[in-house]
Amino acid sequence: MSTPSTALTAAVAPRSAPASRARISSQWEFWGRLLVVPYLLIFLVFVLFPVCYGLWLARHPESYVKLFDDPIFFRTAVNTVVFLVVGINIKMVIAMILSGFFIQARWWIKALSLVFILPWALPSIPTILSVRFMLNPEWGVVNTLIFRMTGLDGPNWLNDPTLALSLSMVMHIWKSLPFWTLILIAGRLGIPSEQYEAASVDGATSWQKFRYITWPSMRTLYLTSTILSMIWTLGDFNSVYLLTGGGPADLTHVLATLGIRYLRLDQVDLAMASIVVALPLVLPLVYFMMKRLSK
Repeated sequence: MSTPSTALTAAVAPRSAPASRARISSQWEFWGRLLVVPYLLIFLVFVLFPVCYGLWLARHPESYVKLFDDPIFFRTAVNTVVFLVVGINIKMVIAMILSGFFIQARWWIKALSLVFILPWALPSIPTILSVRFMLNPEWGVVNTLIFRMTGLDGPNWLNDPTLALSLSMVMHIWKSLPFWTLILIAGRLGIPSEQYEAASVDGATSWQKFRYITWPSMRTLYLTSTILSMIWTLGDFNSVYLLTGGGPADLTHVLATLGIRYLRLDQVDLAMASIVVALPLVLPLVYFMMKRLSK
């Protein structure tokens, strides 16, 4: 038979346990919120404040009138669209092909992958400037080799707008191709090997395996990577600015480098306006990417 004190202890114990758990949970919640504060401050100072300040600098409608009246802006918009549509799609198609090559388990392919990843791992400034020096029409390595092999002078690579913009796209593809190839390799590794073995038993060709197994499994990853690459490329000025400087005659600018041109001319409002006009391109891409990820 239980005594009154024993009954009281048994009644209090179940109540004290949830209370202690709630106290511990509230302490963890407090420290969790406290540790998030530095990240919020960094976001406010280095992300939100610069964006809001840039929008404030580009608040005058006259800035956009002057921007649209500048003939260089129209050429820049066309260059940006060409850069995104042509350069990004070529890069992603090549990345898809190379992901199927580098996934093979052969020692020499693994050794080659180490060399393949170097353009992405090395800093942009020395590598792109090195290519710019190589393309110098007078003493560059490329034209020197052309003259020794053919006796003819090589072209002035960066003095033709179409050729210069094409070379900028080649530089962008060369620099970022290893990263997206690795992303697609990770996607291929997530496909069960049993599906390919069953397809081989049924006599499927390599193209049929890609069409009915690889592509359905990687379609979402491929499209999401393409959209994300477009978003990043809109803000990438290295491939164009370091190689051509926007020349010749400011005909190879993209939106990411046009702002630098206006800053050099001490036209800060036009520089900010040239960045703001890229938002109609960025926001739909972000929307479609988030929609893809939410599926």
